[in-house]
Amino acid sequence: MILTKAQYDEIAQCLVSVPPTRQSLRKLKQRFPSQSQATLLSIFSQEYQKHIKRTHAKHHTLEAIESYYQRYLNGVLKNGAAPVLLELANEVDYAPSLMARIILERFLQEHEETPPSKSVINSMLRDPSQIPDGVLANQVYQCTVNDCCYGPLVDCIKHAIGHEHEVLLRDLLLEKNLSFLDEDQLRAKGYDKTPDFILQVPVDLGQAWSSIGTALSRSWTATGRGASCSKPVSRPTSSPCATALLDPGDPRGAAERRR
Repeated sequence: MILTKAQYDEIAQCLVSVPPTRQSLRKLKQRFPSQSQATLLSIFSQEYQKHIKRTHAKHHTLEAIESYYQRYLNGVLKNGAAPVLLELANEVDYAPSLMARIILERFLQEHEETPPSKSVINSMLRDPSQIPDGVLANQVYQCTVNDCCYGPLVDCIKHAIGHEHEVLLRDLLLEKNLSFLDEDQLRAKGYDKTPDFILQVPVDLGQAWSSIGTALSRSWTATGRGASCSKPVSRPTSSPCATALLDPGDPRGAAERRR
């Protein structure tokens, strides 16, 4: 079913008044039964990320961070088992995983001799058992498992979907008998910062490329890296070639051509 702009705007407007929870997604599905779950989730995610980007700065001022940290300490002092961080995030309308990151970083700054590195914080968010405080570890865990748009669990889901679409892209290329290099092969050739696929398209296969682009535009809906191809790459033909760089970082699956 084709989604019109008016329908998108109606769904987006409805999202303004609901919190970013799974319960809200269920209510959204009930209100718009003609739309698929995937469509509603995609709009939900896009609109929520726009909101977070607009309000990100105000949550990272020194005053805001100190206020959140003190409220966290007071909350767990009263009841360490209560979802203090999750409720705080929902109250100030901020992503739970991002709130957990703020409090975790502030906690480590207070209890560690050196400022925590980004890699250490990311590792603790992925595995809260590494956090040297059991109460905070439980609070961070509650935030990450209840966040629909941010956090390590969401990143894993996005990566899995991205890998699935990279496999789709690979299959389309093989079906059209077009030579390409995957990420691992590019890395072996010394290309460290390149798109995941370099596709060498003979000029006389322009029509084939057009059909691939159409198929990708219909199915490429997520990003991700790490796809590999076990089939050997065929040698490019001796005819003039156009090289297309396919970047999974672009959710539209856009391709840039170099003649």
